[in-house]
Amino acid sequence: MKIVKLDTTTEKEFRAQLAKRSTTGYPEQEKAVAEILARVREEGDVALFDYAKLFDGVTLTADNISVTRADIEKAYTLVDPALVETMKKSAENIRTFHEKQRRQSWIDTRENGVMLGQRVTPMEIAGVYVPGGTAAYPSSVLMNVIPARVAGVKTVIMMTPAGEAKEGEKVPRVAGISATTLVAADIAGVDTVFRAGGAQAIAAMAYGTESVPKTDKITGPGNIFVALAKKAVFGHVSIDSIAGPSEVLILADETADPAYVAADLLAQAEHDVLASAILITTDEALAKKVSEKTEEFTEQLERREIIRKSLDNCGMIFVAENEAQMLDAANRIASEHVEILTADPYRTMYGLKHAGAIFLGPWSPEPLGDYFAGPNHILPTNGTARFFSPLNVDDFMKKTSLIAYSEEALYDVNEDIIRFADAEGLTAHAHAIAVRFQDTQRKA
Repeated sequence: MKIVKLDTTTEKEFRAQLAKRSTTGYPEQEKAVAEILARVREEGDVALFDYAKLFDGVTLTADNISVTRADIEKAYTLVDPALVETMKKSAENIRTFHEKQRRQSWIDTRENGVMLGQRVTPMEIAGVYVPGGTAAYPSSVLMNVIPARVAGVKTVIMMTPAGEAKEGEKVPRVAGISATTLVAADIAGVDTVFRAGGAQAIAAMAYGTESVPKTDKITGPGNIFVALAKKAVFGHVSIDSIAGPSEVLILADETADPAYVAADLLAQAEHDVLASAILITTDEALAKKVSEKTEEFTEQLERREIIRKSLDNCGMIFVAENEAQMLDAANRIASEHVEILTADPYRTMYGLKHAGAIFLGPWSPEPLGDYFAGPNHILPTNGTARFFSPLNVDDFMKKTSLIAYSEEALYDVNEDIIRFADAEGLTAHAHAIAVRFQDTQRKA
């Protein structure tokens, strides 16, 4: 990995390189997505089925678009029972963590007849998108679905493309879908799995078709077409975020084990060629050892070609003068995952303001959060951790304000409201208040 001295110029240039990974600057893909969205919105199932045939080579009908209970039961027979139990343990950890996020409705009553409050209610229906390439990500299914269930969402659907097994796949398919994905969906509590993917699946969940219900929320990762589709339908439906390539930033001092640091960087780099793996350290000797270890470990890993491209594109080791400089840079980068491997990670943590998830100490590597610990692994990327949060129960809840004034309470403030309305030139607003107190004798 490249090693550079951390300064204003090197950091700014690197952040500019990372920013190029955003979902802007894809005019041809945006045009294609717009056409797909418009067609599905207008033609419903007809368009959805046509695109499934065109892009995935699958013939869908109203009778076979959804996975059956028999399909799911078959999937269980094809997945290692030990993995099934692991997914159940992970699901329980995720559920337990997210249950602590639940908010309650509240009401505040006052002596003069004023009642104010907030009513917290779940969305009616949520849709989860799951990619359907050569890799299956059951952990992502659990992370998307369980918060919705904890929130109390009545119906959760999932859409994922069906297709023939591709070379390199390790898990059998059922109804054209990874058996592991189907088992994870069942464990998480998905009501219906639909066998369609791509931008057309996002359109179906955003607008509804004859077979697919319109959802209130769409979550889940996907390729550039899926990301652009989610971006385009925002407003017709709520979305989680526009996910970018995965990221890890490791903050380390001389106490860190270079083998641990290198392994954790590579764990992120193997996601794809635009994944970002960054180390900022106050110890130049550690930087050199980590660089050597990444070379050594890469040779041993199956996805070595992806890792090499990822490190070339978006990998970097920065050597900082001190911890303060290290933390300042980390806060500007605002990474999706941040590992703190310093002598006192809890103390260091208090200088870190912006991160999707923070992993403290050598026994809390990033894959722990990806699969098992319980906090959501769907996190803000591309610097958006400065203002976005991980996927959580609140994302599937709505807050409704409650306002109730008595006649006396409204009378006490009516002149203030009329004054505000007049200042904005909204005379009908003022009249709506004034008309209630035209008969002053009635109040007296």
